Amino acid sequence: MNKESPIPIDGTVDTGEIEKFAAMAEEWWDTNGKFKPLHKLNPARLGFLRDRIAGHFEREPIAPAPLKGLTVLDIGCGGGLITEPLRRLGATMTAVDAAERNIEIAKIHAQKMALDIDYRYATAGQLAAEGKQFDAVVNMEVIEHVADIHQFISECAQLVKPGGLMILATLNRTAKSFALAIVGAEYVLRWLPRGTHDWRKFVKPSELAAACRPVGLEMTELMGLRYDPLKDRWQLTPNDLDVNYMAVTEKPVAQ
Repeated sequence: MNKESPIPIDGTVDTGEIEKFAAMAEEWWDTNGKFKPLHKLNPARLGFLRDRIAGHFEREPIAPAPLKGLTVLDIGCGGGLITEPLRRLGATMTAVDAAERNIEIAKIHAQKMALDIDYRYATAGQLAAEGKQFDAVVNMEVIEHVADIHQFISECAQLVKPGGLMILATLNRTAKSFALAIVGAEYVLRWLPRGTHDWRKFVKPSELAAACRPVGLEMTELMGLRYDPLKDRWQLTPNDLDVNYMAVTEKPVAQ
């Protein structure tokens, strides 16, 4: 039996968080499994990512392959739920995760789908140390699981080309998010296994902006996400950032 490779170590890795998601890795592509909430969330997230990345680079979002020719990095890619659709939109995709089993599952599924994706068992810090840069970086529901937000954002910022952008998704630290994302999602509705999230690690938009500003990222948009139980789908909510939200940040071209 092959011994599992050690978890990539840098100051941002919370090994407890990595092990928690690695234990669920087999279920990434089960639409009725532990990651069912992410499958439900994906259409709203992907539409936002497509529109903002395409718009930033003056592409037509509804074109057949609006992201063709753009290099995109998916940090904390899990099983590839965001990575694969972005590849289908034309992007040249690199994706990293600090859980080796996630990367194994993602590679197998991409091969089945005949998708060319550069999956790596690595951290953002390791890619930054290699001097890698991308037109766009996507960072979906990762920051609330890292050990050091400021170091993580600094490493991510290094991965964005001047003139590029990074889009993040996370959860706001509010009483409402505790009621809905912790009590509701994990204990009442059981959408997620108990302990999936730690409310104390949720990130307020002001805290995210404060982490981005010193490393040369300008926050240009905030967009909320809300679940509509009547329609059984997630929708974008510009005026409601109380629970789930996404942030668009841009790195100016060097003067």
